[in-house]
Amino acid sequence: MIIIRPESTVKVGGEALSVLRGEALNVAKTRTLRDTLQANFSCLQPSSTEAMFSKATANFVQQIDPEGSLIHVSRLNNSHKLVLMGLVVKRKRIWFWQRPKYQPTDFTLSDLLQGNRKLSPGSDSEDDFLSYEGTFGDKLTGRVDTEAGPVNLSLEGQGFSKLESCFGKLKKEDLKVKELINESRDRQVDMQHVLVQQLEKRAEVLTVVKQRILTTDPCSITQTKKEQCIFQGIFGLVGMLGSSLRTCLTDTSKMEADSDVVLKIRPGTVIAYSVLELEIKKDGRFGICLRPGTIGGIEEDSPAAGASCDYLDTVDGKCNGHKASETSQNGSHEMDLSPLAKLPESTRFSLFKRLQQTLKDRGALSYLQCVLEDLCGGESLTMADNDELSESQKQTLSAILDSHTKDSQGGAPPHLNATHLLVSAMEELPEETQRLLSKSCPDFLEALNTLMCGLKDNSEPLSSQCLPVLLQDSQAFQQAEQLLNSTNVSLRKDGDRVWIETRNQAVLSVVLCLSIQGLTFLSEGLEQ
Repeated sequence: MIIIRPESTVKVGGEALSVLRGEALNVAKTRTLRDTLQANFSCLQPSSTEAMFSKATANFVQQIDPEGSLIHVSRLNNSHKLVLMGLVVKRKRIWFWQRPKYQPTDFTLSDLLQGNRKLSPGSDSEDDFLSYEGTFGDKLTGRVDTEAGPVNLSLEGQGFSKLESCFGKLKKEDLKVKELINESRDRQVDMQHVLVQQLEKRAEVLTVVKQRILTTDPCSITQTKKEQCIFQGIFGLVGMLGSSLRTCLTDTSKMEADSDVVLKIRPGTVIAYSVLELEIKKDGRFGICLRPGTIGGIEEDSPAAGASCDYLDTVDGKCNGHKASETSQNGSHEMDLSPLAKLPESTRFSLFKRLQQTLKDRGALSYLQCVLEDLCGGESLTMADNDELSESQKQTLSAILDSHTKDSQGGAPPHLNATHLLVSAMEELPEETQRLLSKSCPDFLEALNTLMCGLKDNSEPLSSQCLPVLLQDSQAFQQAEQLLNSTNVSLRKDGDRVWIETRNQAVLSVVLCLSIQGLTFLSEGLEQ
């Protein structure tokens, strides 16, 4: 006969628990496991106002012009530059999965032409183009169950994110293109202009703003995030004879968190625009590309040198619908990432942690990609050029700049190109995938990378015995399923067989593999 009497009372998760004589329960271990599980469910990452604005304008374009030529304004600070006839640089794409990026300048077409005569074509205006209010939300739910000896733990998480954009009445302005063509006839571009000189060196395209959509009243963008985690532990006591007693104790705790951010926007703020590309000859003659799909640029000495991936062009619609070609997926990108593994250990670990932090802010990730593109293109940058960045973003950029300064000897060093490749791949991932990667531990990334490489090298399903040890755990396997599913890739397991199925978006599976492998290279050897 076993007699059980209460011995003491402790707090776990905010609730009182009686610890019974018979077996000492490792409460500290339980609390640590609870905290780890709760951290894995944390989806309440604060968004910067820049990221909020970019997401709101992107949603607007997706709603009113999903397959058209509108470009969303990604940075609030660029709004004042987007005047009719304003010059916008279309940045050259390096890898096949990238969508074109547009960088507004401080110049207009008149500033670029020889002579002092200003161009003054008219414009058409719709003062009451449309009224727009949009609400977009995401719901996240999940449950994790685990068992540690006599302790059964479960964690259920629910997250909700809502972005509400109230742009109110919007105004549309269109440049009178015919008048522009007539006024600019027989005019030539000043090929010594600093902007032209920079574009020639980088083989980028110059465009002119032909249409813009702007606010007419004060408006706002509101982001609301709520999260709730429920933790429950069931403690069974093991008797001296090894039999489980039916007596158990239950602890339930709840964690709630709210976040509300409101961004006020002034009248006259441009939220979307469209452009026409310019084709510029070596002697300064230029033409405006009027036909859809016509590609502009500055004439080069060697036509082959300007070859690019523009045949995959999209604006702000969905990522290009073309399948990734076989030559694009033959493994050359993975080799480009290998210099990351050769960096000093302290540099790798620091860069890994900072990139994971940057994954939580899509706007910061996009900005970092542009900076790396400039560095790889031969530009010299200093921290003084980036005063508007947050402290965390400055630390990430500073680490990259310091590394670049030490190793740069004629062209971009291999590790810098590899970092650019990794960041470019991560930038193309859906926001949910970025969120999941931002909190994936090194061991999990290494196991998932091993699995993805094995599946890619075999046309047939793998045996479940070939799964990395970590992924043989049901909880880790579910985590892998969730991550892959966020890019429309399904991880299937049926008996002894494991395989993946890709739904339409071959591009997403490629950039996910690159992201996982790059982060694995950086975190190899990093302790949890």
